[in-house]
Amino acid sequence: MIGTAIVKDEQFAFGSDNADHRWRAVVRRQADADGRFFYSVKTTGVYCRPSCPSRRPRRENVAFHETREDAERLGFRPCRRCRPGAPTLLQRREAAVSRACRLIDSAEDEPRLDEIARAVGMSRFHFHRIFRAVTGVTPKRYAAALRRSRVRDALLNRATVTEAVYDSGFNSGGRFYADAPAILGMKPSTFRTGGRGESIRFAVGASTLGSVLVAATTKGICAISLGDDPDALIQALERRFPEAELVGGDAAFESLVAKVVGVVERPSLGSNLPLDVRGTAFQQRVWQALRETSPGTTVSYSDIAKHIDAPKSVRAVARACASNPVAVAIPCHRVVRMDGSLSGYRWGVERKQILLDREAS
Repeated sequence: MIGTAIVKDEQFAFGSDNADHRWRAVVRRQADADGRFFYSVKTTGVYCRPSCPSRRPRRENVAFHETREDAERLGFRPCRRCRPGAPTLLQRREAAVSRACRLIDSAEDEPRLDEIARAVGMSRFHFHRIFRAVTGVTPKRYAAALRRSRVRDALLNRATVTEAVYDSGFNSGGRFYADAPAILGMKPSTFRTGGRGESIRFAVGASTLGSVLVAATTKGICAISLGDDPDALIQALERRFPEAELVGGDAAFESLVAKVVGVVERPSLGSNLPLDVRGTAFQQRVWQALRETSPGTTVSYSDIAKHIDAPKSVRAVARACASNPVAVAIPCHRVVRMDGSLSGYRWGVERKQILLDREAS
């Protein structure tokens, strides 16, 4: 389980009025501070980037500079070890990953991991770790997501499904049809008509947080929305599934709606609701991490990013939370800012506070 872990992070506190934070970054040799500022040492006459591996100077001999030009105007020369004028380690890694992505994008067949690693000058295992740290997904998952995107485009733009299969990188039709439900959420022929014929049942219930819209495919719940206006919730569902057939729920479906409303009223009970939520590989990892949080606890976007082994993907985690299509079932209401204050919430910050209060009690 992910528990409460709210820690003040200083990595973005390197402004000119934060000399103490800058000095701590130098002491720790923080690579994420590189490019944000530079420091000079008056006893050596050189200036360095914060992650410089050289022997640490005495604090009284150190001055901080916004740019390399500022340090050089005062007569300091660049350090030969950390080479502050060269790209940072993070920039070099991002450039290598960008090259790798271009190789994957341009390849007709998915290239092997060791081939990509050699092309960017890394070992196989080092490249795998760096790629995941920068993008938040493994090379294999990136390639799979790219292929899914190609499949969707090809199905809409090719004359036949067979053409789409091979143009999007599948080596056999059997493999494509086996993967199609997970990739498209429906049959290829149904997808080619824009989802026409896909049946989605829905109904709107009432709760102490307002109206609750529940929609489901044959696989599970695809939408849980909260709001004040039932008609607005239905219109939003229509915009999300413009080609699908929306069908009012029957008596059996009403029992599912009642179960969802029960979870809204008592979110601390958790839920084992059947879900049919479709998203990118990264979004799925974030949503799964959210479902692993303990009721009554809060986490930050940074906590979630670290939990899924993508510590530099905090903003992407925030976007994935904002894209959560099923309120409460995927408990994005448990995510708060680093200082513990409430962040935004798709269905209103007031509802978020009420949900957290209910879990805490």
